[in-house]
Amino acid sequence: MAKMVAPANTPVWVDESRCKACDLCVSLCPSGTLAMQSGSQYVLGKIVKVIEANSCIGCNDCELHCPDFAIHVAEKSEFKFAKLTEESKNRAQKIKENRFMVIGE
Repeated sequence: MAKMVAPANTPVWVDESRCKACDLCVSLCPSGTLAMQSGSQYVLGKIVKVIEANSCIGCNDCELHCPDFAIHVAEKSEFKFAKLTEESKNRAQKIKENRFMVIGE
């Protein structure tokens, strides 16, 4: 398999055609970068979205645990990732409390 190259200035991205909306990536994200978004156009009525790309800390937990290889994280040599902040930790907690959905949905 060829090495995946990150789109310019993008820390994490999703191949929506592979996502089966299992919530696993969102449950593992410590920085509130990912959340599930609802939509009738999605097979299961929801899909993972990158909601705060600038909060990604590059931990790779989402990519490493995705059973469908739908999430990709840039290499540390390709992107300068954020540091984990209280704001991002709080956002992640709120997303988890909201059943992994975007806050406000």
